Amino acid sequence: MRPILLIDFGSTYTKVTAVDVDAPALLGTASSYTTVQTDVGEGLARAVAQLEEQTGKLDYAERYACSSAAGGLRMVTCGLVPELTAEAAKQASLGAGAKVVGVYSYQLTEDDLDEIAAARPDIVLLTGGTDGGNRDCILHNAEMLAGVPGDFPVVVAGNRAAARGCQRLLAQKETLLCENVMPRFGVLNIEPAQQKIRDIFLDRIIRAKGLSQASELVSGILMPTPSAMLAAMTLLADGLEGEPGIGELLAVDLGGATTDVYSIASGMPKQLDTVYKGLPEPYAKRTVEGDIGMRYSIHGILEAAGLDRVAQLAELPPETVRQMVEDLAAHTDKLPDSAAGRQLDFALASLAVETAVARHAGTIEQTYTPVGLTYVQTGKDLSDVRRIIATGGALIHAPRPEEAVRHALWSPADPISLRPKQAQVWVDRHYILAAMGLLAEHYPKAALQMMKRELTCDGNSK
Repeated sequence: MRPILLIDFGSTYTKVTAVDVDAPALLGTASSYTTVQTDVGEGLARAVAQLEEQTGKLDYAERYACSSAAGGLRMVTCGLVPELTAEAAKQASLGAGAKVVGVYSYQLTEDDLDEIAAARPDIVLLTGGTDGGNRDCILHNAEMLAGVPGDFPVVVAGNRAAARGCQRLLAQKETLLCENVMPRFGVLNIEPAQQKIRDIFLDRIIRAKGLSQASELVSGILMPTPSAMLAAMTLLADGLEGEPGIGELLAVDLGGATTDVYSIASGMPKQLDTVYKGLPEPYAKRTVEGDIGMRYSIHGILEAAGLDRVAQLAELPPETVRQMVEDLAAHTDKLPDSAAGRQLDFALASLAVETAVARHAGTIEQTYTPVGLTYVQTGKDLSDVRRIIATGGALIHAPRPEEAVRHALWSPADPISLRPKQAQVWVDRHYILAAMGLLAEHYPKAALQMMKRELTCDGNSK
């Protein structure tokens, strides 16, 4: 037996998972409030004590952690054109596990600088121009960012001909150079920037977030929690040599404040009469809906879906729904304790999933050309994806998670959406996916085997 402890320092809860990598087997899971205001070790100790009630005392061979505590990894991205380098910068940031708090295009203005200062980013990603292309914009933005107060590092990942110039202009800030996120028109190269962002997270953000106290308790804090999730989803989809994955998938992580959506799929047009518009999407893609969440962002669900739609799905009068939503927004720790409360939570979860996946997926529209009817695709085509993974407390603990997650599927009400047309729903009942992403750094086969065994499919264990 070789027990490993996997820790997720979340904004609200510290979650711990014990596994035996020799078996491999899940030994137990537990959670406790994250005590980031005092010493994160306190919350971790309480969570481990709860875990030991299930597993008994274990002599862990290794301990690994990820974190989204204290607001996670807050990033601002700056690019040249919204649809190109600014979008590439955003994709790089989200794929690295960041929470993007601002996206800016073209030349920064003084109002933009005020917004950036108010956002208090942990990192700024500065991009713009293909290699050998426009230099003026990224140099202007570097000069402007130099005057923004705050001790944040700047990652420069734009036109390589301007990189050193940007570094000189930003001499008063920590500046790191890496490869251009879009070296040629329409070509994405986001992995180097993502790795640089993760390096900064490990070296600098852990200290700033008060997590350095935990470094003595673990073998290493490896990555932001969303990065661990993306790693787990990629491993689960693609598999390893000798251990197949489950194929292309979509995953929804529904939380109290945000809803994260992941897709592991190529998503490119499948028909000869379809042309692709815009920047190619990454194979492993993450989006975050900061206005969609079950408690802190509950009003965002209401605004996106409409009061009448929520009331209809909850089978409650609209005025009752409005009053209950206001109560939940004011008491974010409240759990449903009545039939009406459970009905409302089901409706909110269903519509949060529907909204977040619709925003994540691409669209397809008809257009007429001199050679006849053509279809134009923007974003990812997920229509043939056959597996949806559900995670996040609001789904895991829901009485009907599979039914709620089926709102991720294509609907005639939104015919241009490229959401999955039919799919199995797999539920992360034990909340292990981030832990498996961590484990995959050192024991990928064990992580893959446990995910395939522990996830439940359409209510039935596989």
